[in-house]
Amino acid sequence: MASKHSALFSLLLVGLVHLLPAQVIITPGQVATHPGVDPVRLQRIDKVIQEFTESGKVVGAVALVVKDGKILLHKGYGMDDRNTGKAMAPDAIFRIASQTKALTSAGILMLMEEGKLLLSDPVHKYIPTFKNLQVIDSFNESDTSYTTVPAKRDITIRDLLTHTSGLGYPSIGSPMMKAVYAKHGISAGIGETGGNMAEAMLRLGTLPLEHQPGARWTYGINSDVLGHIIEIISGMSLEEFFRKRICDPLGMADTWFNLPASKKSRLSRIYLRQGPGAFTLLSKENAGVDPDFPLLPKSYFSGGAGLSSTAMDYARFLQLFLNKGEYGGKRLLSPATVAMMLRNQSGNLYPEGHFGYGFSVVSEANPDDIRNIGSFAWGGAFGTRYWADPKANLIGIIMTQQYVPGPETGELMDKFRNAVYQALTK
Repeated sequence: MASKHSALFSLLLVGLVHLLPAQVIITPGQVATHPGVDPVRLQRIDKVIQEFTESGKVVGAVALVVKDGKILLHKGYGMDDRNTGKAMAPDAIFRIASQTKALTSAGILMLMEEGKLLLSDPVHKYIPTFKNLQVIDSFNESDTSYTTVPAKRDITIRDLLTHTSGLGYPSIGSPMMKAVYAKHGISAGIGETGGNMAEAMLRLGTLPLEHQPGARWTYGINSDVLGHIIEIISGMSLEEFFRKRICDPLGMADTWFNLPASKKSRLSRIYLRQGPGAFTLLSKENAGVDPDFPLLPKSYFSGGAGLSSTAMDYARFLQLFLNKGEYGGKRLLSPATVAMMLRNQSGNLYPEGHFGYGFSVVSEANPDDIRNIGSFAWGGAFGTRYWADPKANLIGIIMTQQYVPGPETGELMDKFRNAVYQALTK
């Protein structure tokens, strides 16, 4: 009798193991075939991207498609350097700008899981100047003076995660907030090397908000504040926190604030877009940003814009969320926390759909969007974009290096995404 019970228990255990979702690991190497992907239709992706590079709409690009951990496509297209004729390599390192934000959001949620903070915490709990905030009531463009009214409530960590705090953005925000921040030396973080983050965040807390907390979705410098809160709570620089807590565990060896000199040859060239199909190499003189900023020593770590990375590294990070918080046998986040990050947390405030904690999210059907509900996405100011689809266990990344990206990169992403889904047979 005992042996029958043991056998039955073993069968049940095997059945349960098969019911548990297998953890997906992305293994770099030869491109794989997939039973749910039509290999002939998959080749249409090449034609889509080549049309953009050959016509000069973009200089070069790297594309990566991963399904169920299998690399379906990982290629470079066009030129990395038009002057020398250097082709774009699949392992090129890109300045990913706002793709940094998702790592910062993940770091905050990791600290939440450890009991170090609550999302309802007021920001002034960590940065005292954020107490008794003011909101701009009137603004004089001629001399950038303004009047204010008191904020109706404190801004919270949750407000920062959802971009509903009322903080604006230096350099790329509204003319009003760009003027306010410029007058007080608040940086957008890209290319910043010599600033002091602690001092900058203390100054930021003394400045008025663009609107009342929670009233609107406004893309702002929220993630830089979150990154500094990580530094305060963890006792580490954001660079050290990312390296120890996220990048090393996930095997993201090419993701850095301070890019090692040994990787210099793989840092892609970056172009200034001067019009449709018109590009010149970006320089400090023509754009105000040193294109070599990833290689310059820095201690100002922008949680919203400072990282450089590769398509493969970023795919590992996205797979962490498709795996519900675990990758390579290491759990960084719980499934419950991942689910919270990937659902709509901004109500109807985000003008282009819905927004979670660090990502835009597809939470309702859109006739123009081929992605499944539950997909999440974002991108960076230099023309890097991604999405991940939990239902399809699918990742799509396309990276270019041009500033300002221009409408061509948005069109490229849309056509690339459609080409990926049309190749799926299941």
